[in-house]
Amino acid sequence: MVNGIMTKIYVWSLFTRLFHLLLVVAVGVVFVIVEFESLLSYHAIVGYTVGLLFVFRIIWGFMDVRYSKFKDFNFNLKDLIEYMFNIFGDKKEYLGHNPASSWAVIAMMILGLASVVSGVIVYGTQEGMGLLSFLNISLFKDMDLFEDIHELFANAFMAVIFMHIAGVVLDKVLHKSDAVGSMIDGYKKGDKKSLELTLLQKIFGLLWIALPVFFLLYLLSNPSNILIADNNRAIDYKVEHRVFYDECISCHTLYPPHLLPKKSWITMMDNLQNHFGDDASLDAKDIKSIKEYLVKNSSENSTKESAFKILKSIDANVTLAITETRYWKRRHKDIDKSIFEAKKIGNISNCKACHKNIEQGLLNDKDIKIPQG
Repeated sequence: MVNGIMTKIYVWSLFTRLFHLLLVVAVGVVFVIVEFESLLSYHAIVGYTVGLLFVFRIIWGFMDVRYSKFKDFNFNLKDLIEYMFNIFGDKKEYLGHNPASSWAVIAMMILGLASVVSGVIVYGTQEGMGLLSFLNISLFKDMDLFEDIHELFANAFMAVIFMHIAGVVLDKVLHKSDAVGSMIDGYKKGDKKSLELTLLQKIFGLLWIALPVFFLLYLLSNPSNILIADNNRAIDYKVEHRVFYDECISCHTLYPPHLLPKKSWITMMDNLQNHFGDDASLDAKDIKSIKEYLVKNSSENSTKESAFKILKSIDANVTLAITETRYWKRRHKDIDKSIFEAKKIGNISNCKACHKNIEQGLLNDKDIKIPQG
């Protein structure tokens, strides 16, 4: 303050502002592409980047950076209540984080990191992909709890973000706050000292921004890296069970055994003379061999997410067609019927038209490609 006049104070460093921008873009992208199942790997990649940005921000918060260190945050509940109740009236101005934003920033860090960690767990246990793909085992195949927890953290994270944005907008409209402008140029009006960074802080700031960007580019250019690699094994059914392969693929798509439960395969193999309207009879030896193979590799004995979901969606009645399961119908309900009737597909049972690796036992979301035209 000079002669009673508030002066411009440098509050937010370039690194803090760039972090804020990168985080906004990354979070926006990660929540948009989650709606597209074929982009699951990209969802994971951007999620990892969000996590790394937060890790660096936490370290930054323990460094002696004026206005950004956690020691400068206001966690006083009395001040928070007073600030919230005065949102529509006169309120105290803060150069750094006000009580509401102090709590919001910490909540976003905790929920953001929790979303990333739980996402990595889901990516490994359900999809058999990434760092924790080794957890795609029978012990965890029915752990929908992991997915529910991930969605809980992610939704709570977004809720805090929206509340934070709403607070900034209200502050701008009601009090002509310069919070948004300060995140662009780094300056606020005040009567305290401007931010000055040490050489060490500047070096760390450069690493803070550069490493997540390079990390993102590395993951995008190296899809086989350990963090996002697809560790689901392609199965050569021709080698694994020649009779099953020859007899089934000669008439239709070679459906992986894990897409139906034991009772469905047994019923189907016991009634081959009426196999979906056709006579697919085989000699007794081949029937026995194929049936044993199908039962051994049925939904109950698989760790695939699709196997577990299908198994859960089948009631007491015997379901012979995969397309009749509630899970299949739910996953395909938003696809226009005309697509299934298109020349390149023909009917709903032609799974390999969109799932290019289904005959190798793979039904990964990232491999889904609906034929054009």
